[in-house]
Amino acid sequence: MDRIQPGQEWPHKLLTWFDQNRRDLPWREGRPRNPYYVWVSEIMLQQTRTEAVKPYFESWKRRFPTIEALAEAEEADVLHAWQGLGYYSRARNLHKAAREIAEKYGGAIPEDKKDVRALPGIGEYTAGAILSMAYGKHEAAVDGNVLRVYARLYGIESDVLKSAGRKEITTLVEKTLPARAGDFNEALMDLGSEVCVPKHPKCEKCPLHGECAALRLGLENVLPIRTPKKKQKESIACCAVMIQEGKALFHLRPSKGMLSSMWELPMVLSDSEKDGVKMLEKLLGGEAGERIWTYTHVFTHRIWHMKAYLFHGAKEPEGDYRWYSCEEYREIPLAGPHAKLAAYKSRIWKSENSCPVTLKEQFFYLTELCFYKKEISWISIRSLHCFFPFWD
Repeated sequence: MDRIQPGQEWPHKLLTWFDQNRRDLPWREGRPRNPYYVWVSEIMLQQTRTEAVKPYFESWKRRFPTIEALAEAEEADVLHAWQGLGYYSRARNLHKAAREIAEKYGGAIPEDKKDVRALPGIGEYTAGAILSMAYGKHEAAVDGNVLRVYARLYGIESDVLKSAGRKEITTLVEKTLPARAGDFNEALMDLGSEVCVPKHPKCEKCPLHGECAALRLGLENVLPIRTPKKKQKESIACCAVMIQEGKALFHLRPSKGMLSSMWELPMVLSDSEKDGVKMLEKLLGGEAGERIWTYTHVFTHRIWHMKAYLFHGAKEPEGDYRWYSCEEYREIPLAGPHAKLAAYKSRIWKSENSCPVTLKEQFFYLTELCFYKKEISWISIRSLHCFFPFWD
């Protein structure tokens, strides 16, 4: 189709809208912006919603207020602070890059793009964000929001997930980048997050609705074009809840691979629950009791259907296993899906060790857990009955 071009003044319109509607976010405090805060926030925001990031960012600032503080921290402490955000390679790369910045650049993020891009975990987008927002450099920062806004604004029908489509849009961004590059990059992000959203865009609220090719052509719900993702591999993850003498058994995952160096409950992956239980019983030398918990955890490329069982009389297997008390496990970096199970398990823990938790407290805790964001799909009534005998 013949492309409909927006007017040349649209960047000014967008900046005017941004000046009046910019989001109040903790990492945007101060002028000039703190390069470290920009960097950490942009890494946290990858694959994670803004509202979910806010409390993590505030906690991170308190725990690692400077690049030097982050560089001096132990990796286990960094992973523990990141727990719940997922994609733990982001935290490891932050830590590695902080140490490199402290060693090579005296604790200050360099202003040269080539040097910034050479740091672990920093790609083209993050480098552009840091340089434009913190250092005032004339650099573009093209993320998913920007790809979507430009594809709609210019009516681009190329696949934005392929290199040709991304390159086409990046070239357009660089051509239209105004003097206030940092504000412009943030304005595009805010527009994409709040107005030009992936599904059912709020075109009536958009400051660029009169310029948008997709809206004029009736393609606002079609663009951008994206290659369908491959179907995620699904596995049954059978987990053991073992509590002995006030402590529970945890396993340290290998230092390489998925969720590396994170702690988890003893677990095996299989294609069926029946096979998984057999494998878990063989590993622990005991017999699985009742299934007490289920949860589906969705990763980028795979899905774990988690099933947890109470184990009695089992033995600690050889390898990286360790017993932690209810207080101790809170200080270790737990793999995301296992952190949710551990939160549930802590109440069982207290019940078995006669901690001062009332039946009423346990009941309302489990009920809340069942319905929290609809994350936990099933808890057996028989299991609840074990803890609440007054249900007879």
